[in-house]
Amino acid sequence: MSIVAIGCNHRSTPLAVLECLTVAPEDLPKALSDLGSAEHLSEVVVLSTCNRIEIYAYAERFHGGYQDIREFLSRHSGLPPEAFADHLYALHDAEAARHLFSVAAGLDSVVVGEHEILGQVRSAWEQAGTAGTVGGALGQLFRHAIETGKRARTETSIGRGIASVSQAAVALVTDTLDGLSGRSVLVLGAGEMAEGTIRALASAGVSDVFVANRTWDNAVELAAACGGTAIPLDGLNEALASVDLLATTTGAQTLILESGDFDGLMNRRGGRPLVIVDIAVPRDVDPKVADLDGITLLDMDDIGAFVDHAMASRVREVGDVKAIVADEVERYRSNTSAREVAPLIAALRRQADQISERERERFAAQLATLDADQQAMVEALVQGVVNKLLHEPTVRLKDAAGHARGDRLAESLRDLFDL
Repeated sequence: MSIVAIGCNHRSTPLAVLECLTVAPEDLPKALSDLGSAEHLSEVVVLSTCNRIEIYAYAERFHGGYQDIREFLSRHSGLPPEAFADHLYALHDAEAARHLFSVAAGLDSVVVGEHEILGQVRSAWEQAGTAGTVGGALGQLFRHAIETGKRARTETSIGRGIASVSQAAVALVTDTLDGLSGRSVLVLGAGEMAEGTIRALASAGVSDVFVANRTWDNAVELAAACGGTAIPLDGLNEALASVDLLATTTGAQTLILESGDFDGLMNRRGGRPLVIVDIAVPRDVDPKVADLDGITLLDMDDIGAFVDHAMASRVREVGDVKAIVADEVERYRSNTSAREVAPLIAALRRQADQISERERERFAAQLATLDADQQAMVEALVQGVVNKLLHEPTVRLKDAAGHARGDRLAESLRDLFDL
């Protein structure tokens, strides 16, 4: 059995492909159910965010698990495997742990050190628990990943300054509009990303916030929380005629705004330019909107490029965080190996006891002719031989637990004794 991590992210995959592969929150229970019933997967956690889709599994065989996951991604996205297979990364055991720990620590995010990803890792684990697709193996892995993420943010400055995609988006549009003080903004969406965006906008000094969402009650609740105004979706055109900025953050699987929805908008705005920042994956706004006069459309690719130039100070913390991740991976491997050694040794002992018992039964007639002292002597002899034969392998296995040599010894023991 192996822990495998198979997926793709903003670094490995074009946005147009990544947005097809991501799993929407409302589709997650079905995705977990489908993967949990796959032939080679016994535990599954799906981590799907605006920057990544990763599937962690406890697989009977690595290649079988990879095939099951690739087929799921194809069914889910409607893409043939060859459309995305070259973008997938596939990791197992210690390297899978190293990757997840790096993700939780914020090293693999668009915004290095972002704080949102840690909550997303925890949520992915909890939702898998609710679906019944996570057990001891992945439970231990994700618990340790969350500990690693917390340690990275406590012991280094990796999470200071711009610490989320929404903060980076607001910083980018602040530069684009030469400041947000006194500006009006329409936020499309009412989830966690929308909340984070509105908080960042408030800090930047926007004057008026309008919130639109397909669920009216959610729009009203978020607008009330931020002192803004909720508007219905059918009021988008009217709102777009007056605001300075549109920020889209929904989890919709199809475009919310097509290029045609902006026909005549510049006339209604009196020629005033409009900035749109689309931080949704899949995208909310048709990319063709970027070609329209008077409209500046920014998406996750633009945010990533902006962050690369703005994160010099935080990058200095990366080395320290990588050292923490390496330390935690070694601790995780040690703990995992130590836990695996105990049942392996117990299985070896049980097998030796079963062999001894079968041999006693085979020679029962001969042993019956011996008196009690002689029978006790034979029993002590058999038990002594078994104990001495098992002593050295047991000691060596315990001493090597948690290291690569221990993993090799354990695997050899399983093969040699068919455990």
